[in-house]
Amino acid sequence: MDRLKLSLRSALLLAPLVLWHGNALGRDDGRYADSPLKPWFDSLRSHLGPCCSDADGVAVADPDWESHNGRYRVRLDGQWIEVPDEAVITEPNRAGRTMVWPVKTAFGISIRCFMPGSMI
Repeated sequence: MDRLKLSLRSALLLAPLVLWHGNALGRDDGRYADSPLKPWFDSLRSHLGPCCSDADGVAVADPDWESHNGRYRVRLDGQWIEVPDEAVITEPNRAGRTMVWPVKTAFGISIRCFMPGSMI
């Protein structure tokens, strides 16, 4: 019985890591192969790690993100999600549009990277 509890506890502790790792891997389906910004997108990193590429990022329309007191939040799948400070990319935004790199797991959505747009 104790072995079963230990195995179950270990599985529950490892599940988030496995799910996070599987969803955070970058994919490049070739859509942006000819874009002059592709190398820049591929090099983007937040304090949480590489953002992957533009193919993984999602452009966010102005009504679906906001800034208040230096903090950001985005609306994804109909819900507002707070952007952790560690996920914010602070270098200049060459693309001009707001981008977010969400990580979807069985436990919900977290933000790997966030790059605010020009706010024009």
